Amino acid sequence: MNNSLSQHAIAPAEVLRGPGAWLQGIPRLAALGQRPLVLGRSAVTAQLRQQLVADLHQAGLQPHCAELQFDCCEEDLKKVSAICQKQGCDAVVAIGGGKVLDAGKLLAHRLSLACITAPTSAATCAGWTALANIYSVEGAFLGDVALARCPDLLIFDHDLVRQAPARTLASGIADAMAKWYESSVSSGASGDGLVQQAVQMARVLRDQLMLEAEFALQDPHGAAWERVAEACGLSAGLIGGIGGARCRTVAAHAVHNGLTQLEASHGRLHGEKVGFGILVQLRLEEVLGGNQLAGQSRRQLLPLFRKLGLPVSLEELGLAEAGLHQLQQACAFACRDDSDLHHLPFAVGPNDLLAALVSTCSSERQPA
Repeated sequence: MNNSLSQHAIAPAEVLRGPGAWLQGIPRLAALGQRPLVLGRSAVTAQLRQQLVADLHQAGLQPHCAELQFDCCEEDLKKVSAICQKQGCDAVVAIGGGKVLDAGKLLAHRLSLACITAPTSAATCAGWTALANIYSVEGAFLGDVALARCPDLLIFDHDLVRQAPARTLASGIADAMAKWYESSVSSGASGDGLVQQAVQMARVLRDQLMLEAEFALQDPHGAAWERVAEACGLSAGLIGGIGGARCRTVAAHAVHNGLTQLEASHGRLHGEKVGFGILVQLRLEEVLGGNQLAGQSRRQLLPLFRKLGLPVSLEELGLAEAGLHQLQQACAFACRDDSDLHHLPFAVGPNDLLAALVSTCSSERQPA
């Protein structure tokens, strides 16, 4: 029997979800801090953030705004941390996509401040988790940081999330589906009850997304959209919280991490690269692991991903002009010693990964 102690940061202390959640959540936000630092980045959502800040002013709070210049990176965090301390802020409100949410969580963690996340898309579950990914100024993945706890308050306002481009939801669908394809490989045989339950929750999540993803994208005002958006932004985070570090990512996220080393991939969203990574992982399982079911799963996903507008090849990821040296660089990073890719039940080297990268659509069976 394994008597080692496991620690799980399972969920935010409070989650508000539904239309109008932002305005209804302001009293709860105010209870956490009267002088919050409001963190954002995208110029596309600048006007939206201005309205949300005006809402805080109207409620009697004294928010101070700060803009990230890059992805969640140390250079930005150092600058924003100085602003936060100079202004005497007592909470961090991160409003935006996954990298903004990660930066807000990490900033709050380092300064021991209350953390509030308000996602403006369902592209990731970053608003939920006790984890932050760190990137270079150029946008290359460097590593992740485990945080002491999940956010104190997550406001998942359907009205805010619904205004995001459909592409962000498709990206979130791919990222959430990876929970099953990765955890079933790394932790499917775990004897830990919580991990077992997390893996099965990931399977149910995958099944729901396969059934409802297309309907969700077709009608952003329908019930399927609500279920799918919350599956991507909330349920995926819950699965990671329950499963903990033992319910790991595997090759799909390792491929993402490797691809971020190539500047040409930076125009693609996190989940778009992770979705491609799922196909690559299944190809590895098929070719190196001799798992024919993995090949079947890959062929099942290809038409769905195409319908959702997700990239299924290097060319569609914007890497058509990438040279062999660049692809080898990405594969070497994905296969570094501490990579999650090595949670696969067989050895994978950079050359193996390169072969899988260029053959995600191989042996595709066309309908009669």
